[in-house]
Amino acid sequence: MNHFSLWADGAPWFAGWGTLALINAALAQGKNRSGLLWFLLSLLLGPLATLLLVLLPKVRSKIF
Repeated sequence: MNHFSLWADGAPWFAGWGTLALINAALAQGKNRSGLLWFLLSLLLGPLATLLLVLLPKVRSKIF
């Protein structure tokens, strides 16, 4: 077994997980939350982060 076949078998999984993290970052920004923070959390939590984002309310922006 070579290393390339091992990596290639997991490539779609990594691409899907990374795409989900990007979607979660955009969703977080739409709710006035940190896109970078949620991107990183999504890399760790995956679909659970999506569920949390959907359930969390939108943060009100502060008016100065």
